[in-house]
Amino acid sequence: MTQIQRFLWPLLTVPTLYLLASNASPAARTDWRSYGGDPGGMRYSPLKQIHRGNVARLERAWTYHHGELVTKPGERLPSFQSTPIVVDDTLYFSSPSSRIIALDAESGRELWTYDPQAGAARRTFSAHRGVAYWSSPDSKDRRILLGTFDARLIALDAVTGKPCAGFGVDGVVNLKTGVTDRFPKSEYGTSSPPTIYKDLAIMGSRVPEGPGLGPSGDVRAYDVRTGKEVWRFHTIPQPGEPGHETWEGDSWKDRTGVNVWSIMTVDEERGLVFLPTGSAAYDFYGGDRKGQNLYANCLVALDAATGKRRWYFQLVHHDIWDYDLPAPPNLITIRRNGRSIPAVAQVTKMGFLFVFNRVTGEPLFPIVERPVPASTVPGESSWPTQPFPLKPPPLSRQHPVTREDLSDVTPDSRATALRLFEELATSGGIYTPMGPELTLFWPGTLGGCTWSGASYDPKRQYLFTNVNETGAIGKMVAGTAGSGIAFRRTSSAGDYARFWDGKYPAVKPPWGKLVAVDLSKGKIAWEKPLGIVPELMARGIPPTGTPNLGGSIATAGDLVFIGGSNDSLFRAFDSSNGKELWAGRLEASGHATPMTYQGKKSGRQFVVIAAGGGWTFSPTMSDVLAAYALPETSR
Repeated sequence: MTQIQRFLWPLLTVPTLYLLASNASPAARTDWRSYGGDPGGMRYSPLKQIHRGNVARLERAWTYHHGELVTKPGERLPSFQSTPIVVDDTLYFSSPSSRIIALDAESGRELWTYDPQAGAARRTFSAHRGVAYWSSPDSKDRRILLGTFDARLIALDAVTGKPCAGFGVDGVVNLKTGVTDRFPKSEYGTSSPPTIYKDLAIMGSRVPEGPGLGPSGDVRAYDVRTGKEVWRFHTIPQPGEPGHETWEGDSWKDRTGVNVWSIMTVDEERGLVFLPTGSAAYDFYGGDRKGQNLYANCLVALDAATGKRRWYFQLVHHDIWDYDLPAPPNLITIRRNGRSIPAVAQVTKMGFLFVFNRVTGEPLFPIVERPVPASTVPGESSWPTQPFPLKPPPLSRQHPVTREDLSDVTPDSRATALRLFEELATSGGIYTPMGPELTLFWPGTLGGCTWSGASYDPKRQYLFTNVNETGAIGKMVAGTAGSGIAFRRTSSAGDYARFWDGKYPAVKPPWGKLVAVDLSKGKIAWEKPLGIVPELMARGIPPTGTPNLGGSIATAGDLVFIGGSNDSLFRAFDSSNGKELWAGRLEASGHATPMTYQGKKSGRQFVVIAAGGGWTFSPTMSDVLAAYALPETSR
């Protein structure tokens, strides 16, 4: 089986560097109408009222409290991870209970709310990353679409917040129909916004990571007016479909996983939708799913109108490390030899950045298959090789940890790190399989690039992404009777243990970074620690970076904005060299991707971020959506 399956389309070029922005209306260029700013997820704004010369004067413009906070001692809510969208001076975002809130984008004044759990005896909370917007060509029908963690697709009138008549049943479509029939009690839902292409809402899902059997992870498209299913793409190929042979025997049948839990992106001009797929369940053992396991861990390009496959590339074969594709693919333009190439860039948990021609699937930098260590777990058949891009270089460390790598930020850290290291049977690097004794592999499940994803400056051809330097530890033990898992990952610190000394990562800093990659050359342009630990700074230790979740945006003002770090600071960096130019104190850490827009009435540029904290390493929690702008007298 070849790595790339694709139509032999000619190489297409684009006429301008700012393709996505230039084809949009003036209002769309100053709004933020999609999770990633534009349908292709570039996370770039042409606004430059706030620029590197005045960003230091940013101040809080307004604050909104969504009101969902803990009410009982010891209670903990999921992190507030929503990225708002703005359309025509209305800002829309979602809360941890999937409540949708519309605000006046200039003032933060509440316009309406919609509660999908209204009347429920017990409220449920889960990380939720936002909503999508659709309008008819004449703009008379404008809708907000959202998926819920209990598997409903809901269409609301964008002006009133009322469910849209004629869509599904009273504005709601049950997403469980046709995918959970054999597993009605299993987890199934969505936390990411729908992906909009013309009159379609394209939906991924969140499914169990174990055991191996469960709901389907298929991707489906629904008519935004009626809610009727239009197409369905089998993420695990059915009998007779290309790729079915990559599943040994009947291991494909009722297999769960291979879903798109992150966010898809769309090339509207070419009619393509790009899927970052997850791993097959169970995440850490594949003895019952031998084979390459397509289309798990793949970047897949589909015809957005029909769901037909155009091309794919599998970034991890037969995944047993939970190295699912966590981030939206960035649809970008790269200039080479006087030509503009439509490209797609995919960051990964492994710390790799893969870049392809988005039309043909051809890699824009060489990728080679290299041998990797074999698993020693009974019944497992790990894949003998994995793809390694030769450019850009890895964005995070991938080598086996040695004693020289262990943390020495404090004497206690050093002593704990040494003790943890001595407990290991194996200290491995990338693609080291966990064995029957305690194993460290790097990057871990929270290492490399996470769902935070990347942003892109088309002027410089720089891609910006935040990176975690985190390893994972575990060992494989026999599953319990009736669990449906022959072998499972575990450790004395839990099933998803990380290489920590109790307070910090157990290796030398940096522990978190912001990295700029020059995609014209395939080289790292600059990298800086992202985040500080005040108690270590007080000891005279330079900035260490911190674990981080929540992505970046880039602007024409030569700026990169990012929260993400667990120090409750929202920062702006000079996109040319990574110099920190501004930091604003948040009520809690901003584990979300920010966005920016220009108010229609005032003409002010705003930058907004959800400051919820609540992540494991950011115990302080908040219900704040924070907006920043320049003082009105300084513009």
